[in-house]
Amino acid sequence: MSDDLTASPTAVLETAIDRAHAAMTAAPEDDNTRLRFYERVADAELFLLLEEEPQGDSPVTPRIFPVEDTQFVLVFDREERLAAFAGAVPYVALSGRSLAQMLSGSGLGLGLNLTVAPSEMLLPPEAVEWLTETLGAAPTETEGTPEEITPPHGLPESLVTALDQKLAITGGLARLAYLAGVSYQGGTKSHILAFVDHVPGSEGALAKLVSEALIFSGVEAGALDVAFFRPSDPACAALARHGLRFDLPEPEVSGAGPSAPGMDPSSPPKLR
Repeated sequence: MSDDLTASPTAVLETAIDRAHAAMTAAPEDDNTRLRFYERVADAELFLLLEEEPQGDSPVTPRIFPVEDTQFVLVFDREERLAAFAGAVPYVALSGRSLAQMLSGSGLGLGLNLTVAPSEMLLPPEAVEWLTETLGAAPTETEGTPEEITPPHGLPESLVTALDQKLAITGGLARLAYLAGVSYQGGTKSHILAFVDHVPGSEGALAKLVSEALIFSGVEAGALDVAFFRPSDPACAALARHGLRFDLPEPEVSGAGPSAPGMDPSSPPKLR
């Protein structure tokens, strides 16, 4: 394979990144479509082209392609697309958020699905840094005692859709969630996303996903509170009566071995 970034197209079913890219291209002035595209990149499993096979926990060595004055690593959102571009080559699968974290500060850009998909795109280093910083934004922790649970009202449809997509990747961290209105002691009103029967210790990860849904849907941060309840909590009856229910995916059944390298955003591969 030459380094001229040419390859034959591959027939792969349309992906979430393809659809988000098409929406962004069709409305180039719409900030929300651009945000949703970057969210799909962050949430996706991506396949990074390497110079050599990764060895355990050793740093990975991406294959780097120069384009004008910038260097890019190449990723694909399907293994078939990587194979169509490069054939049988070393690669590593990792989440988009792990990849952004790994590339942070490296000065490398990101080549996505080049020559093999309608979503082909070069993301410059500053776009990768922006994505890393955006994903790094932490939700604010506060305390409050709910007095009344009510049906959700007036939330943008874009936020409900973003929550539905984000909750689909929770991977068994909770059994279900409810979106509802809430009134606190003192008269403050808000909306709440209440997770029921969550895995102990998963609170931070779940709150982070909700924070990302807010950011990438274009809704002001702080517009949605996150809470955690056991199934026996009295508030669950009111949540079931008034809330919009999200059934979360069951955890994937896997072998006893470790998870695939790069899929844990808290432990991204190291860049050589």
